[in-house]
Amino acid sequence: MNKNAQIQVAATTGGAFHIENVYPIIDGGRFGIKRIVGEPIEVWADIYRDGHEIIAAAIVWRREQDREWQRAPMTFVVNDRWTGRFLPDGIGRYVYAIEAWTDDFATWRHGFELKKTAGQDLTLDALEGAAMMTKAQAGGKDAATIILRECERFLETGNVDALLSPELKAAMAESQPRRDLTRSPLLPLMIDRPRARDGAWYEMVPRSQGKVPGVHGTFKDCIARLPDVAAMGFDVVYFTPINPIGVTNRKGKNNALKAEPGDVGSPYAIGGAAGGHDAVHPELGTLEDFRDFVAACRSLDMEVALDFAVQCSPDHPWIKQHPDWFKRRPDGSMKYAENPPKKYEDIHNPDFDCADAGSLWNARRDVFLFWVEQGVKIFRIDNPHTKPLPFWEWVIHEVQIQHPDVLFLAEAFTRPKLMKGLAKLGFSQSYTYFTWRTQKWEIEQYLNELCGYPERDFYRPNFFVNTPDILPFHLQSGEAWMFKARVALASMLSSAYGIYSGFELLEHEALPGKEEYLDSEKYEIRVRDWDKPGNIKPYIRDLNRARRANAALQQTSNLRFLNVDNEHVTGFVKTSVDGTNVVVGAIALSREAYEIWLPLGDVQVLIDGDKRNVAALENIMTGERHGLEWGGFRLRLDPMRDPAMLYRCLA
Repeated sequence: MNKNAQIQVAATTGGAFHIENVYPIIDGGRFGIKRIVGEPIEVWADIYRDGHEIIAAAIVWRREQDREWQRAPMTFVVNDRWTGRFLPDGIGRYVYAIEAWTDDFATWRHGFELKKTAGQDLTLDALEGAAMMTKAQAGGKDAATIILRECERFLETGNVDALLSPELKAAMAESQPRRDLTRSPLLPLMIDRPRARDGAWYEMVPRSQGKVPGVHGTFKDCIARLPDVAAMGFDVVYFTPINPIGVTNRKGKNNALKAEPGDVGSPYAIGGAAGGHDAVHPELGTLEDFRDFVAACRSLDMEVALDFAVQCSPDHPWIKQHPDWFKRRPDGSMKYAENPPKKYEDIHNPDFDCADAGSLWNARRDVFLFWVEQGVKIFRIDNPHTKPLPFWEWVIHEVQIQHPDVLFLAEAFTRPKLMKGLAKLGFSQSYTYFTWRTQKWEIEQYLNELCGYPERDFYRPNFFVNTPDILPFHLQSGEAWMFKARVALASMLSSAYGIYSGFELLEHEALPGKEEYLDSEKYEIRVRDWDKPGNIKPYIRDLNRARRANAALQQTSNLRFLNVDNEHVTGFVKTSVDGTNVVVGAIALSREAYEIWLPLGDVQVLIDGDKRNVAALENIMTGERHGLEWGGFRLRLDPMRDPAMLYRCLA
């Protein structure tokens, strides 16, 4: 019976083994865990069967589209608990499983040794062991050589020591038939490139990157801005939609229902005479100009992220080409988007459950693939929680099977379980509630949730300090210390974070009583002096330099908060995945100056394979070194100068 047949029989009979409490696993294996390429994956499970036979176990894995399995052994720990680790060889979608089987030769060998110690007759037992050796067939050439040599030695000399050699034990473990082979259900796994976990995002509205008030910016203007963005240390340049904008029912300035002559409309009203989701707004330039922008970003070690919004303006080509993709009202008019009592007459949402849903879904997938061909590998998805969840699971899978390096960011500010559900479906990163977390207890509580299990295995947070839609109340005073504190919190506590352009200039003029920008560039062109006095560009640059220089800041999960006895200061320690880089910090949450104590007695750094206690701290910004006293460090925080202090731990 071949191995596949053995697995099939075991599955039919329920399997001889119980494989339980597998880690890592999301919702019983319904959704995939997420890891970064190059990092070993540690697996744990309870594995047992009836009787006293010795068992063996292994992890098997392969790419989703491959047929050949790879294998890594598991090791018994205690009380039927087993562990093992494996290392996928590249990015992509994988499946893995746990296999268990009875190790007949090891079972025989164990019993044989007990009988030998007891002085019992071993004649028949020795023949049984030799017979097992003659049936071995599945191992490699080296194992076969060892088995043949030891079998001949026993048959020629009758010396039972030939049956007990360590080399033979290993060779038989590799080569014997695997009786009762049982495989767990397949578990999905997503291996992403590092940008899926870390990165500093800079969001810009491309039409506002020009230098002449009232004149529409172009891709060439955006290219001219790139050195400034790169100098601040950003990794991703994120564009709001660059598609043609509809004219019908166009919104005016400050979201006025009626546009005045010359109003440019919302870039989220996608589609016009120049095309739809696979076209660029003519005033921005040509598709070739956009490709030049992508290349310019690449030359500065930055990537481009595009906003993907599913809605269509009344002028979108699909409205005429595929009217059945959209819902109608009782009077026959096409249903526009609503979030009662808000009305969005300038856009229509497609009906993902329409009679021709297959064609609609394929068209949406093809839009992603089109922009991938233009060099875009990151997409920020606008309001994915208002669209069918099965669509996102399907389309992300469709794109990543062809292009496993493509990443998806879920812009969903909605119910927590729905946000987590989107992450489980395959979104590479997710927006969070950080934007509104201001008190120490709620910041720490929220981060502990995101860094706990199972969230850390599927939810990668991206902390945006502001967006074109959200000017948080705590920024509306325009105080520099608050802007610094918020960007320090975002960039230090999360490995992925973002700012919306203008943040570095301390822009804070809001619509009265609302968390929304006055004269929002969602509805008009804004021209800025990017070197305006009072800007915090150097501060952001220093934070991003710290992130790039410290692997501990390039991940989120290995974070814990320190017991700082001050409700206005949060202290934390972050450790790199390999344990060799450890960063501690303190960030003020109010404008007053404080003297605090950082307890570091249990913080350790991995050096040459050994964990060592921290002996000193190095200020990441200044290079100044400080020794520890009584297992900690006392420092003074003056938020009006700098609300954050960051140190690299030295042992």
